[in-house]
Amino acid sequence: MAERDIDAPVEATPPLAIGDVERIRGSRMSGALVLCDHASNAIPPELDGLGLPPAQRQRHIAYDIGAAWVSRRLAARLGCPALLSTFSRLLIDPNRGRDDPTLVMRLSDGAIVPGNATLDEAGIAARIARYYEPYDAAIADALVAALAAGCPPAIISVHSFTPVWRGQPRPWHIGLLWDRDDRLTKPLFAALRAEPGLIVGDNEPYAGWLEGDTIDRHATRAGLPNVLIELRQDLIAARVDAEVWADRLAEMLLPILADWRRTMACPLAIAGAGS
Repeated sequence: MAERDIDAPVEATPPLAIGDVERIRGSRMSGALVLCDHASNAIPPELDGLGLPPAQRQRHIAYDIGAAWVSRRLAARLGCPALLSTFSRLLIDPNRGRDDPTLVMRLSDGAIVPGNATLDEAGIAARIARYYEPYDAAIADALVAALAAGCPPAIISVHSFTPVWRGQPRPWHIGLLWDRDDRLTKPLFAALRAEPGLIVGDNEPYAGWLEGDTIDRHATRAGLPNVLIELRQDLIAARVDAEVWADRLAEMLLPILADWRRTMACPLAIAGAGS
């Protein structure tokens, strides 16, 4: 199954096959790896949109709106590698453990997903092999490469959330999700809370401890510092706004990551070093 390294903006490159991994190059000595689990709403044509009309496939149930733009720009500003999924979370959710009952959603925020309704174990296994495993393996490989280069990476996972949930407005502009490791979240909280007028959620709008999720599998169990950043979708639904947020976060994260590299005695970053 092909995977492609992406250096230029995504519009300037041939499209990846659905299920391949979008890789943004960056230095292994950057001290960071950016992940975007729900970057795409793509569903293979042969699955006929899982029986959902196009309007439903444009909703948050299919992907994290704006998160891909933030992730690409953030990785570029940090000079670090990034990995983005190229398939809809409705096919299978790479941010879930393999035994999680929400791995394949049959009902999502009021929308019945006909193409998942009768999916059996063999069908789920096929989707794991085609979509879930390549993305999961790409993360593992990137971590191995960074560790081999002598610079354990902090993992920065980018997601987005709806401004209203079940009729209730969500006041947060941004939320940081974390479990018991605050090496990354503590200084990032301090930087965010110094921003006038910014409402910052602490494990909001979701809890930061989900057994088997991407952070648990690849960061918590490996002892790597991590943060899952949740941005409100109305603030990043346009590319220009998403990239402004990425720049804003990069300015906060650059000194935090510099401290992390010093702590780990990382080798000096090499310009253009691949991921």
